[in-house]
Amino acid sequence: MFIDHAKINIKAGDGGDGAVAFHREKYVASGGPDGGDGGRGGDIVFQVDDNQSTLSDFRYRRKFAAENGQNGSGKRCSGRGGKDLVIRVPRGTLVKDAETGRLIADLSADEPQVIAKGGRGGWGNSHFATATRQTPRFSKPGVPGEAFEVQLELKLLADVGLIGFPNVGKSTLVSVVSEAKPQIADYHFTTLTPVLGVVRMGPERSFVIADIPGLIEGANEGAGLGHQFLRHVERCRLLIHIVDVSGSEGRDPKEDFRVINSELKKFNPELAKRPMLVAGNKCDLTDDTKIQDFKAFVENQGFEFFPMMAAIRYQVDPLMKRIDELLQKLPPVLRYDPEPEPQRPVEEIGRHEVKVENNNGVYVVEGEWLIPILRSVNFDDVDSLRYFERVLLHTGVDDALRKEGVHEGDTVSIYGVEFDYME
Repeated sequence: MFIDHAKINIKAGDGGDGAVAFHREKYVASGGPDGGDGGRGGDIVFQVDDNQSTLSDFRYRRKFAAENGQNGSGKRCSGRGGKDLVIRVPRGTLVKDAETGRLIADLSADEPQVIAKGGRGGWGNSHFATATRQTPRFSKPGVPGEAFEVQLELKLLADVGLIGFPNVGKSTLVSVVSEAKPQIADYHFTTLTPVLGVVRMGPERSFVIADIPGLIEGANEGAGLGHQFLRHVERCRLLIHIVDVSGSEGRDPKEDFRVINSELKKFNPELAKRPMLVAGNKCDLTDDTKIQDFKAFVENQGFEFFPMMAAIRYQVDPLMKRIDELLQKLPPVLRYDPEPEPQRPVEEIGRHEVKVENNNGVYVVEGEWLIPILRSVNFDDVDSLRYFERVLLHTGVDDALRKEGVHEGDTVSIYGVEFDYME
């Protein structure tokens, strides 16, 4: 079954807790604290897998959790870090935040993408020893890993998308120009899922062509198969509009052409502007007068027209050569840029409880409500950095630091983010 969207819950591993332990060895008096740190939790990593073509693996399994970090132990031994969980998805999968719709990643390239980060391990009590506190009997718990629901949406990567009414010859064309073997029959909606084929134009030149299930009028309102598969042509660099010029099923080719273009525009206005060639199929079932009339109709609208008989591969090569020529000039397959996490207005955050502790001159700030805020801050961007400063000022963090005795130039640490305090 072809599944091109799914919702799953992901949970990165929690950081392990720091240990409370003391060094005990014969002839070593007052060995002191030696509790080790907890291990970091595992990340949730998404990786492209070209052996997969649908999201059917996520139809029944919807919860994914990475391994937690282990707790620290004595002798300053740190806990083992949790293993990352790698989730394999088809190339072209978009990962979105299910709650906000924000695009987190476009899995189109081979590089793995970390979607949820594991929590940091907590510090052992060895970190908290000072001249006046030589036997600290406390440690820090690990930080929880990120957890949220994500929406997976597959948009196939293809250079060329075939569009048109059912039974106009799209699958036949794919079968004669590539190694793909789509189902072909003399009835509507034979193709129920998109089919990809590789067209080889030479020793080192090829392109990917996608057979999109047929559209009919009213598809944008759910008629026929609806427009559920049109998402798979949104990445295509070039569209091939196949029309039955013979009108063998009692339809008017000109009206077919108008209807499909209208459905494209209703689904996504940008698709209607995509470069397009028009292929007139089933020329053997009509006469030259009708073919020339339809050709003039298409060319008057600024499109190139290619008559053919796909079933016997008659005049198919000129179309393929023209496709190859255009693809060499067109931009690459569309890839989507991730969207930054939205920053909540400072006024909406309000004041929160926060814990500040002076650890050997480093002021450690804790408050789990700060974790999502830290994720939304880009510390290389001036405006984002100013937003973070306003958060510290208006939520009570700055007041808590001053109460603890922080001075200008002192180091402040908030869940791994360290900076010098400025008054």
